[in-house]
Amino acid sequence: MKKIIIILCVMFVSGAMNIFTSCTDDLDAFPYNETDFTSENAYGSDFENYLSGLAKIYLSWSNISDLKVDDGGASELLRAYWSIQECSSDACKNNWKGDAWTQDINQNTWSTASNAATYAIYARTLHGITYVNEFLRQTTDDRLKQRGCSSEVVAKVHQLRSEARFVRAYMYWIAIDTFGDVPFVTEDSDFGAVTPEVGTRSQVFDYIVTELEDITANDSPMADAGTLYPRADKGAALGLLSRIYLNAEVYRSTVDANGNVTAKGEPMWQECKAVCEKIFELNYGLCSNYFDLFRGDNGENPDARKEMLFSVYYDKNNNFSWGGAYFLVAASYQGADELKDENGNSLYYMGISTPWAGVRMPYEYARDYFGVSVPESGYAEDGTYTGEYDYSDLRAGEFYIKGHSEVMSDIGVFSQGWSYYKWNNRPHDKTPAEYAEVAAGNSGASIDIPLIRLAEIYLNYAEACLHLNSTGVAVPYLNELRNRAGLMNDISTYDRDYIIKERAVELSWESLRRTDLIRWDLFHSSTFLWNWKGGSYNGQGFSEYKLVFDFPDTELVSNSNLSHKPGYN
Repeated sequence: MKKIIIILCVMFVSGAMNIFTSCTDDLDAFPYNETDFTSENAYGSDFENYLSGLAKIYLSWSNISDLKVDDGGASELLRAYWSIQECSSDACKNNWKGDAWTQDINQNTWSTASNAATYAIYARTLHGITYVNEFLRQTTDDRLKQRGCSSEVVAKVHQLRSEARFVRAYMYWIAIDTFGDVPFVTEDSDFGAVTPEVGTRSQVFDYIVTELEDITANDSPMADAGTLYPRADKGAALGLLSRIYLNAEVYRSTVDANGNVTAKGEPMWQECKAVCEKIFELNYGLCSNYFDLFRGDNGENPDARKEMLFSVYYDKNNNFSWGGAYFLVAASYQGADELKDENGNSLYYMGISTPWAGVRMPYEYARDYFGVSVPESGYAEDGTYTGEYDYSDLRAGEFYIKGHSEVMSDIGVFSQGWSYYKWNNRPHDKTPAEYAEVAAGNSGASIDIPLIRLAEIYLNYAEACLHLNSTGVAVPYLNELRNRAGLMNDISTYDRDYIIKERAVELSWESLRRTDLIRWDLFHSSTFLWNWKGGSYNGQGFSEYKLVFDFPDTELVSNSNLSHKPGYN
C-alpha cells in the first residue's frame, strides 16, 4: 500500500503547478492549471486518475511548494502546526532568532502582525479543503456515469470520497483549533468567484462531528480499520472523532468582544468514551518499544504500524519535505560529532547527515514530567552537563545533554535546555554504527509521522472516564502504557494531575500540547507558569483572547467577510 502512495506522490509532484496567489480569494474556484488532477477534464473512466486526485489531497500535510514565503519548509502544514502547538507551550523552545515569528510563538507575544506559522496553517488547511470540495464535485455518481465509469469504479470511488471527507474534517479541525471561527465551504456551497462566509467555531465543530459520524457508520464505504495504511480508514476517523469529542467544551464555548471565554460548551465525555471503546474492539495494539514508533522505518515495521490509526507518509526520495519528518529530526539535532566510534568517526546518531540545532526541551519539563535527575557527577566544573542523567521511565531514554546547561536564560542558545531525540531517522533494528554509512549521505528523512495512535486513544478514554466518575475501566489501559515505559508498579486509580503528567510524556512533541493546556485551562493562566511564558523569563499569564490566533493580515484584506479576532483589534 505504501508503494501506491509513492507512485501517486510522484505523479502529483510531476504534474502540479503553482495555483496559489492570495490564500483564499476564492476557495471554490477551479484550479488555474487545466491539467491539474482536480480539474474538470482530468478524470475520465480510469480509476487510477481518481487515486491521483486523492493523492493530491493527502499531500496537503506535506506540501512545501506553491506558497510565496521566505522558507518553504516553514510553510508546510505539519511543521507549522507542530510549531504553534509545542513551542507556544512549556514543552519546547525554538532558538532560531533569525525567524522573528519563532520568538513570538516561544513567548506568547504574537499579535496581528504576519506570522509564518499561522499563515501556513491558514493557507494549507483551507486550500486542502478546496481540493476536497472540488474532488467531491467531480466524483458524484452522475459525473462518474457521464464519463463512462464502470459500476466497479463507481464503488471504489465511493471509498475515495470517504477518505477525502476525512481529510477535510481533519483540516477543519486544525483550522478551528488554531483560529476559532473560520471560512466555511463545502462541495454544496455556491461555486465560482464567491467570497467564503465565516462559520462559527461551534458550527464547524458540529459539521466535523456529523461528517466523522457518517463516514464511520457501519454502512459507510470507508475502508475498515487497519486496511489502508498510510491512507485513512474507519480507525483514523474514529480516532479523530475521539479527539474532537474530548475538546467539545472548548470548541463550543462562547467568547465576548474582548476574546474572554464567557461560557464553556456542553461537554461530550460520554461520546468520547463510547467512540474509544469502539476503537478498542478493532485490531490495534501498542508497539512493544515506544521509540520504534518514531524511527525511519516505522511505516514498514509491523510492530509500530499496529499502534498507528493515521500517519502522514514521508519518503526522502519520493515525498521530500523540509518540514515534517526532516524538520523534527534535524532541528532536534546538535551535530554529527555528538557520538563517535572508537576510531573517532561520527556515528550520525540521528540517521541524517546535517543538523539544524533548533528545538529543544526546557529542563523543567524533562524533570517534572519525565522524572529525570542529574547526579552530582553529571555536572562539569563550568556547570554544564557531562551527559549523565538518571531516569526510570524508559520514555526518558533519548535525551542528549552533554555540554548543555539547565537554565534557559537565552532562548536563542541551543545548548540551554535538553536535546530530545524522540524522532530519529535510523531504522529501529540498526545500531548507529550499523547505519552510519547510510546516515552520512542522508539529507532527508523517511519517518511516517503518526497523527493519531492508540496511546492517545487510551489517554482520551481515561480523561473522559475521569469526568464520568468511571475511572476503574480506564486503569488497565493506563497500566499498559506504564508497563511499556518500564514503570512496573501498576496504579489502581488516577486523577487529573496524573492525566496531565502522562499526556505530557507519552504524547510529547506530537502536536497536542497547546490544545491539551487550553482544555485544562492552563495555557494562558497565571497560576500555571513556565519560563518565558507571556514574554517574561519567570513566566506570567497572558490574555485569554490568545487561546486562538488572529487571521493572517493578507487575508483580512482579500476577504471582506473576515475581521480581526476578538481582542486582537
